[in-house]
Amino acid sequence: MAKRVVVLGKGGQLGVELVRVFAERGCQVTGLDRASVDITNGERVEKILAEVDPELVLNAAAYNQVDIAEREPNAAYLGNALAVRNLALACRQTDARLVHFSTDYVFDGTAGRPYTEADPTHPLGAYAVSKLAGELYAQAYLGNALIVRTCGVFGPGGLRTARGNFVELMLRLAGSGQPIRVVEDHVASPTYAPALAERTAELVEKKCSGVFHVGGGTPISWFDYAKLIFRAAGLAPALQATNEREYRTQARRPKYSALSNGKMESAGVTPMPPLADAVGDYLVARQRFLQPPAS
Repeated sequence: MAKRVVVLGKGGQLGVELVRVFAERGCQVTGLDRASVDITNGERVEKILAEVDPELVLNAAAYNQVDIAEREPNAAYLGNALAVRNLALACRQTDARLVHFSTDYVFDGTAGRPYTEADPTHPLGAYAVSKLAGELYAQAYLGNALIVRTCGVFGPGGLRTARGNFVELMLRLAGSGQPIRVVEDHVASPTYAPALAERTAELVEKKCSGVFHVGGGTPISWFDYAKLIFRAAGLAPALQATNEREYRTQARRPKYSALSNGKMESAGVTPMPPLADAVGDYLVARQRFLQPPAS
């Protein structure tokens, strides 16, 4: 395992877990957020990585406002593509290894089954295009880059971020007393951030490179995912199924974007936990976070 590690996007729900997991493995971890370094600024990226001189750089920073990206594609491309180019060039200068996190949205969702790393990509919008371009930049400039595609990340760090995650959204809506409508015709594989961080560390330890999928392991519709969340939380709000036709968004989304973890598991990495277990763990961690400090 690398001794000096940089985690970009340290305040996000994946970033906080990466900082924790790699520190627990004895690494000297430097966590950076946008206030510390704007990764769209190539000169600044090169300077700070030269100062820290990391052996490993984990990029969990991203522009992830999927619908807004349709109005501001340049911002999405700058944050998800050109920023990764900056990191790749800086890693090449310092001989650091880059781990970059990408998305299930690089696929169009027409396969009707979990996607493997061998499946052709076909992004459907500006956000997805920018994320695929980021993958290509990392691989263009580095021979040993590790690209981790994931899906629907949720973790306790979402309690600290402005946008939260799907679990928090459902719990908030359940408290409103109003009917909740969730699409039943879109399928994904929601991924628990602590488990994703642990599997990333295993991939790094095994010196894996190239593209790996690390999804939640359970293909599930967002409607059924909401039912699972409410069941685990002991709630029974008025939940209604809707579909893509009724729930229009600015950006097109893949209808079936679950990811297959077969390649990861074949590499000897621990399988991801069942989604029901992950949601249960999340709710326990959430309760600890929300408890007032003991006097």
